[in-house]
Formats: sequence, structure tokens, C-alpha cells
Amino acid sequence: MRRNSSSPTPPSTSARGRAAERRVAWYYRLRGYRILARNVRAGGVELDLIVRRGQRLVFCEVKLKEGLRFGDPLEAVDSSKRERLRRGAQAWLIANRQLGDLDVTFEVAAVRPGGIERVADALV
Repeated sequence: MRRNSSSPTPPSTSARGRAAERRVAWYYRLRGYRILARNVRAGGVELDLIVRRGQRLVFCEVKLKEGLRFGDPLEAVDSSKRERLRRGAQAWLIANRQLGDLDVTFEVAAVRPGGIERVADALV
């Protein structure tokens, strides 16, 4: 049986994740942040977004959930994930010593069908 070529295949999970990260990057840019890095590996950890505005340096973990049946995106950042993100941020800062004097914070950007929720100090 032939498949109807007019019906597009749904985007992969990784493609949807990349689209969510681009959306969050624009969210920050529209608020005056400069994107320093995207999907960078440091300390064996992938850091989704690193942004800066003035003296503020933000490590942002992007989480996408498409619908209630998949749970809340913020629930996906557990204590183990928080520790990995701290380790990755520390390794990145060691490699980028010129930025070590900035005020560092961690945020989670929860991408939902209705918009983006940004949670500051997410690793506290």
C-alpha cells in the first residue's frame, strides 16, 4: 500500500527540541540578551543556552512538553539534572574565564503550547 505523499511526516523529537530552543533564544534576544552559546558541551554535559545581558550570565535549560499527557516540563529537571547542569556550567566558566566575574544564574524555560514560562534560580 502506498502512503499518501501529501500527508507530511511529523517532525522528530530532536527537531521539535531544536525548534523550542530557537524559540527560547528569540525570547531572550527580544529582551536584550546576547546569545553566547547554544547546545554547547562542557564537562560532559550539554548546555542548551548561555545568554548574557549586562553583568548577568544565564545558563538556560530548555524543556518542551506538548500537551498535558506528557507532564509539566519543569518536572523534567530533577536533582540529578540540576547537578549535571551545575557541573557543565562550572566547566564552561573555567574555559571562559573572562566571564567569571559576571552574576551567574540558572533558568529553566518551559515551552508549552500557550507560551514560554521562564523560571529564574531554577537550580536552587
